[in-house]
Amino acid sequence: MTSSGTNPAGSTASPAWELLLPAVSAPARARGRSLQAALREAVRCGRLAPGTRLPSSRELAADLGVSRGLVTDAYEQLTAEGYLRSGRGAGTWVGGAVRSAPARARDLAPRSPGDGADFVPGTPDLSLFPRAAWTAALRGVLAELPHHHLGYPDPRGLPRLRGALAELLTRRRGVVADPERIVVVSGVAQATSLLGSVLHARGLPAVGVEDPGSPQHTGLYTSAGVDVVPLPLDDEGLALGPLTASGVRAVVTTPAHQYPTGIAYSARRRAQLLDWARAVDGFVLEDDYDGDFRYDRAPVGALQGLDPERVLYAGSVSKSLAPGLRLGWLLVPDALADEVVERKRTLDLGHPALDQAAFARFLERGDYDRQLRRCQRVYRERRDTLVTALQEAFPGSSVTGIAAGLHAVAALPRRYGPEERFLARVAAAGVAVRPLRHCTHARAGGVADDASGEVRLVLGYAHLPPARIRAGIHRMASAVAG
Repeated sequence: MTSSGTNPAGSTASPAWELLLPAVSAPARARGRSLQAALREAVRCGRLAPGTRLPSSRELAADLGVSRGLVTDAYEQLTAEGYLRSGRGAGTWVGGAVRSAPARARDLAPRSPGDGADFVPGTPDLSLFPRAAWTAALRGVLAELPHHHLGYPDPRGLPRLRGALAELLTRRRGVVADPERIVVVSGVAQATSLLGSVLHARGLPAVGVEDPGSPQHTGLYTSAGVDVVPLPLDDEGLALGPLTASGVRAVVTTPAHQYPTGIAYSARRRAQLLDWARAVDGFVLEDDYDGDFRYDRAPVGALQGLDPERVLYAGSVSKSLAPGLRLGWLLVPDALADEVVERKRTLDLGHPALDQAAFARFLERGDYDRQLRRCQRVYRERRDTLVTALQEAFPGSSVTGIAAGLHAVAALPRRYGPEERFLARVAAAGVAVRPLRHCTHARAGGVADDASGEVRLVLGYAHLPPARIRAGIHRMASAVAG
């Protein structure tokens, strides 16, 4: 064989096999495994294409400066695995069973447009994540966590975390929080899927959802085999007449700060909703997605505190810390507890123990309360900036739903419409917004059929610094001027 380059042992290797030289430079005891791994990877990534004939074991051993037995063992092992093929007197070839892997793994996580003018709601300011405090919590639990806690956890979650959550939720949200009925979940999305599965198993064919409401509910319940029934709102919350007429026995609500309109359910409507649940022997799932963020007065207490046997309460750290942590909780009535816990067990065998222990320590040391106070100050300032910028850039506009949460609903005068043209111009200018109608199911008389001619937008602001909020709103105004 034509040779070029010299290996560490002093012999030469042909250009086609230079990729194997680092492998034979490994310590003697690891050299065989390294050679096999290098050949395997060369076939996987396509550097050795299917149909390529390999040198004889004697030739390749001479080129690499290793024993012939080392090469023979590598050929036999990869032939047994299907990477190579051989025949008596026919030599050794790269097999055709292997398909080259993609050059790189794709990242399908949602991303902003990158120009700073992204008002799509749903994300907090991830730069506020308390890295130092979270690192300290992780170090602390790694030092103190008993070995047995690294086994399969209680599907409800670590007792330490459930106890800390019970204290937090009782104190801050007014819930009735029995640690034995708290289930640690991977965010509200998993809580929703668990409930959907339980309802389906109980023979409940449908669940009511607020309209307008979270677009994610439909997909989550449908995947669990449960139909979704859109139910309209009035000024006090979920309208009772359509709810009663729908025939459903379970409904999803966001009573503390309705998504996306921002209204807080009235005391009267809360009582009526619970009366309905008792009358139909049904349940209410309370999604408390941003209940900790109220700016004008103390947060409204959770609905669950009024009737913990009819209300399932779900929350998470997705808005207060970061959605990537995938940490949340579900408080379940006694009638559903065993079914929900068993479904959680079969779904994933429990939430990661280290994450749970770190969050428990984070709660116990007061770090979570400090984080909430910090976010409260920052987000209130950003809310005020958004309202002022909208009033300056779009005179005559109204902004609602701003007493709490991380988004606002803006209604721009009809002179900025029609809405389709507005959205097209804004998108062309690089500004990402979400129209209110995207949160609405298609139905007669719904928000999508609004006859006022207003442009109605759901604007997220928590993830944007004040300067970028102002710049984004004025870019939007420039895009539709004239």
